[in-house]
Amino acid sequence: MVNKPTLVIGASPNPDRYSYKAIEMLRSKGHTVIAFGQRKGIVAGITIDQEWNPSWKVDTITLYLNPTLQTNFYNAILDLHPTRVIFNPGTENDEFANLLEENEIEAVSACTLVMLSIGNY
Repeated sequence: MVNKPTLVIGASPNPDRYSYKAIEMLRSKGHTVIAFGQRKGIVAGITIDQEWNPSWKVDTITLYLNPTLQTNFYNAILDLHPTRVIFNPGTENDEFANLLEENEIEAVSACTLVMLSIGNY
């Protein structure tokens, strides 16, 4: 398995949230994880960052953020130059997906948990 350093945007310390489950599963599959969210907390040994770091080195960004809130992060995400951005169910955003593709970043509408569980992450 290849480690794909992943930034989880919308990370939550609430174990009922899908972002929490994604961090746990990413870690269990051996991926490096950076968690970014509004609330303090630790998930699977990863501290949730509340301040954006423009020097993060990531392959994949997985979104757990309402499309209306994503607009605040368009440029910051583009500046990280990820290989791909995963739009989890409920986060789909055609405007942002098109912007990503224009910048040669793959936009994927899928569930991170499903991708990891079937081995096509």
